[in-house]
Amino acid sequence: MSEQSFEQNRSEKLASFVAGARGRVLPEAVRDAGRQALADFIAVSVAGHQDGAVEALRAVAANWNAPGGARIFLGSKTQPAIAALLNGTMTHAMDLDDVHYAGGGHPSGPCWSAALSLAEHHEVDDETALRAFVTGYEVMARLGGGGQQGVGRTLQHHGFHPTSIFGRAGAAASASVLLDLDQDQVANALGVAATTAGGLVGSFGTHSKPFHAGKAAMDGVMAAEMARSGFVSGQNLFERDKGLLPSFLKGAEFVLPELDFDEQWYVLRNGYKRFASCRATHAAAEAALSVKDQVGNRTVTRIQAFVNPIALVAAGNPAPRTGLEARFSTYCCIAMGLAGYRLSAFDFTDEMVADPAVSELLPKIECIPVKGQSEVAAKLLIDLSDGQQMEASVDIVLGHPDRPLNWVQIQDKFEGLVAPVLGDEKADELFKAVTGFATNDRLSIPRISALLEARQH
Repeated sequence: MSEQSFEQNRSEKLASFVAGARGRVLPEAVRDAGRQALADFIAVSVAGHQDGAVEALRAVAANWNAPGGARIFLGSKTQPAIAALLNGTMTHAMDLDDVHYAGGGHPSGPCWSAALSLAEHHEVDDETALRAFVTGYEVMARLGGGGQQGVGRTLQHHGFHPTSIFGRAGAAASASVLLDLDQDQVANALGVAATTAGGLVGSFGTHSKPFHAGKAAMDGVMAAEMARSGFVSGQNLFERDKGLLPSFLKGAEFVLPELDFDEQWYVLRNGYKRFASCRATHAAAEAALSVKDQVGNRTVTRIQAFVNPIALVAAGNPAPRTGLEARFSTYCCIAMGLAGYRLSAFDFTDEMVADPAVSELLPKIECIPVKGQSEVAAKLLIDLSDGQQMEASVDIVLGHPDRPLNWVQIQDKFEGLVAPVLGDEKADELFKAVTGFATNDRLSIPRISALLEARQH
């Protein structure tokens, strides 16, 4: 097939892949990867359920007072689009959710939020919900992929958030599977997702960043519901020369990922985060943590951090004033690691930013962007007052697909985030429901919803 023909058929290929999801056989490894993503999705959502952005949206949703059968985590039930908005926002609130390392963004917030909200509302089985999530993931990963020169990374360098842009397409794909749309309806849903895409990197460090994931989930649900009701949209908005890409990346050079749906499963290379901060901070933070005991109480005079340029594009704030801003500061994450913080979901507070162990290190840190250096690698040179220089480096950050978390580590993260909120017993029940998802004809969705109902105070 010629390059021109390949490009002209991208939108059609997307719609065809999504429309065929219900009859597609998922290998067991893919199914297991979907469950791991579900476990991580629920854990980080529970941890973020009281974030300021989420609380503001809870108030908005309460004013809408829309009845429905979809659970807002640790809240009431409502319409699927509203539940997807809230759940997707809380998933991304702690910046601890999963990531597609080749540039597609954070997939589970948009895709699992859309899949679960619609599945519960329409009483659809676990199996279909799992297929819906995987389908959305595969779409989102391919549209935003390509690595450092790919679409997602290029969008980021131009000031756009890939999760917000392609999360809508991923969520629309997941929602289309749940609603059993035909290929023409799917094409219309994806067209709505494309024409509503947006999200600015300039809003990082505010409530708008987690809202990007939630609004992507909401818009994806709405897009599929609109298409099912007969809404007609542009069906060719994912080509190189028309629609979304030339509008957002006018004049830019980028690698256009192939829609190789028949060749591989991208969900098998999902990435998970240890730290509740922007992914671009993780390699430098892990390096700092690795030497904190060796540094001990000695005085640090200078730190040089050699990082991929994206660490300063997405997280280049050298002097954060709040815990929220600190999530997007490579400088602060390095200081936290050396100061002994674990960078957990509960560490990014205003009090942490004011801690002298952190604040006194910040002016001593110089972040040096190294073009071509891996995004998941970092090197620190730490000068001490006694004249010694220490070096700490990370070649592949833990949680990357080439250094993945196993189920034991996933469970450890899950329990660490859920047990403080729900208690040990409920956390254990919830984890069992997740690991049993879409197995042996069990219906886990109602059980998960019941365990995540609003708590009585």
